[in-house]
Amino acid sequence: MGTLWQRLSTLTGKSFKTCLCLSPKHQWWIFRKTVQKGKLMDFTSTVIIPLLFGSVGIFALFRLLQWMRMRAYLQEAVVVITGATSGLGKECAKVFHAAGCKLVLCGRDSEKLQDMVQQLSTVTNHRKKTHKPHTVVFDLSDTKTVLNAAEEILKYLGHVDILINNAGISFRGTIVDTGLDVDKKVMETNYFGPIALTKALLPSMIKRRKGHIVAISSVQGKISIPFRSAYAASKHATQAFFDCLRAEVEQYDIDVTVVSPGYIQTNLSLNAVTADGSRYGVMDKNTAEGQTAAEVAQVVLSAVGQKKKEVLVAGLTPSLAVYLRNLCPRLFFTLMAERAKKERKAKAS
Repeated sequence: MGTLWQRLSTLTGKSFKTCLCLSPKHQWWIFRKTVQKGKLMDFTSTVIIPLLFGSVGIFALFRLLQWMRMRAYLQEAVVVITGATSGLGKECAKVFHAAGCKLVLCGRDSEKLQDMVQQLSTVTNHRKKTHKPHTVVFDLSDTKTVLNAAEEILKYLGHVDILINNAGISFRGTIVDTGLDVDKKVMETNYFGPIALTKALLPSMIKRRKGHIVAISSVQGKISIPFRSAYAASKHATQAFFDCLRAEVEQYDIDVTVVSPGYIQTNLSLNAVTADGSRYGVMDKNTAEGQTAAEVAQVVLSAVGQKKKEVLVAGLTPSLAVYLRNLCPRLFFTLMAERAKKERKAKAS
């Protein structure tokens, strides 16, 4: 029994005399628990910790291979970006240019496009070869110019590897006061323009059995909030079209990615059209407090490089709203009605 006491004293850190004063049953309980603890520590040190470090190593190796694959995929790729002179489009131009892509910058303003080319040309990357961007001027809301632009792109570069449909316009106003011509204007820019460009470039991708089409949609392509009817409708249509496209072109090895951002710090709300077609000219609080365009552009780059089918880039509240709309629509509708009341009250005051 003396051996047991000595062992008990060593394991528990208690004095030999203290251990002698304990009842035999208590001594044995402490001894068994201490031994079990020692076995657990041995198991942790010999199994759990090596397994943990091994898992971290495997994950790091996976991310490295993923990064190398993305780098190879983007290097020298011909990338067309619409709305490339401001906001998210401008930031996308920066990150894809830095990745070694051959850019085709599209927009309505020739001078702004040339300014963008100048900005990118001054940026050097010692690790990757960069290319001077090509520019194409056209208006997405005019489908004839869209088709001409597609012909120019293919004539100049021969093919398109990645098309990023980014350009768009927002809307603020009540449905009852909005003229149909405003709804059409928003749909022409946000929906018909991008699908016209996509359809014009798609046959060449199918012929090569290679291509990647990206649609910059919105959280409002999944949910609708009050006083954004025309914008939400155009983004819902965008989501549906590119979901269909993804399924149809999979047989040709063409990838389709839909990126749905929440609020981004851009001039989208400033340039939004109102019910009568005039410029909104107000920076919304949510927009001002949103993610930076540079942050979202990095997400777009990663999503394209990893060939993700869909990415939701939003904060907690918008993300929860998307799930709430599907899981508990009645509650979602109630919350949206309350939001409409608050916005009306705020405008009236």
